[in-house]
Formats: sequence, structure tokens, C-alpha cells
Amino acid sequence: MSSDSDNEPIETTSDVTPASTKSSPTPEKEIELPKFEKDLADKIVEKFNTRVKVAFVKPDRVRINVGRDDIKEVAEFLRDVLNFDHAESVSGVDYPQDKEIEVVYHLGSYTDSSLSRQILVLATRAQREENPIPGNDATKLPSLREVFYSVEFHEREIFEMFGVYFQGHPDNRRLLLPEDWADLPPLRKDFAIKGR
Repeated sequence: MSSDSDNEPIETTSDVTPASTKSSPTPEKEIELPKFEKDLADKIVEKFNTRVKVAFVKPDRVRINVGRDDIKEVAEFLRDVLNFDHAESVSGVDYPQDKEIEVVYHLGSYTDSSLSRQILVLATRAQREENPIPGNDATKLPSLREVFYSVEFHEREIFEMFGVYFQGHPDNRRLLLPEDWADLPPLRKDFAIKGR
């Protein structure tokens, strides 16, 4: 459910010269970011300033990290101003060492042909409840269901597999697991299959 490639930093390039022929260290070349994607990122930063952080800008991809309290407003801006009209997928990532669970929305556009190749990655984190009890909604995030209809089943899956309760979601029921599931959410890193 998570994509490690979305978490990779931008790689830098440097002059590659065999060590035996180097006379002094060569400074790293500055990376030239793709213009279209950089312009998208700049528009988001211009609107939200320090409330967002651009994690990377790559060809056809931009990743924006945002706090839980701002995610809905940023998502509405992405839809209404930048024309990202749907979520292609939603992933969960468990970070037990940080006591957080990250939810990552991969946004695209059917209606704007200039965005046909673009994926805008919108990520936020929720505090991780160590021992979630069924019905306990301590790990909460605002739902983006009102912004992107396509997240409806994705958020339900994240709810049951990671224990993230989406406030404002119209149907926070289990999707794949039995209704009487009483163990940890199975995609958390501390989940263990019984008998192993």
C-alpha cells in the first residue's frame, strides 16, 4: 500500500572523475528542477507558505507534505485552482518509531490535459495510537471524501488496515476484515500473525 519511490529524496549529480586524476574536490552541480512541476509546487507554496512543505519535485511528480489540520483546505485548492480532480490511490505508511501513521493521496486529473501525466502526492500524518481498541478513534484525520469522491473506499481500507479514523467520512465501516476483528490493524508493523 505504500510506495517507497515517493519517499526518496531528489538525487544530486556531481562531476565523476577517477580519483587518481582529481586535483581538488568538485562541488556538486545544482539540480535543475522540471519547470512545469516546479511551477505547480511554487503555486502551492505561494498560497500556503509554511503550512506546506515540498518534499520533492520530479518529472511528472510533486510531493507536498501538510499538517492534518490543513489537508482539507490544501486538497480543495488542488481541486478548485490547480484542477486535480480525483485521487488515483491512497496509501498508508506506519512509522512506529515516530508514533505516527502517514496517509498519502496520489492525485490526478481527468479534465485538464496539461496534467494528464502528473501525479501530485499529498501526504499528512496522524498520531499513532499504540494499542487501538475496536471502536477507539484516537488516530484521526479529516476525510477528503467531500473533496475527492474517489477516496471513499480507500479511506475505509486505511481505517481498517492502519486504524486511522477519518472524521467526516460518511461510512467508517470495515471493508475487508470481519466485523468482529479484535486484533491490531493488520498493516501496522507491530501486527503479528498468531502462531508465527
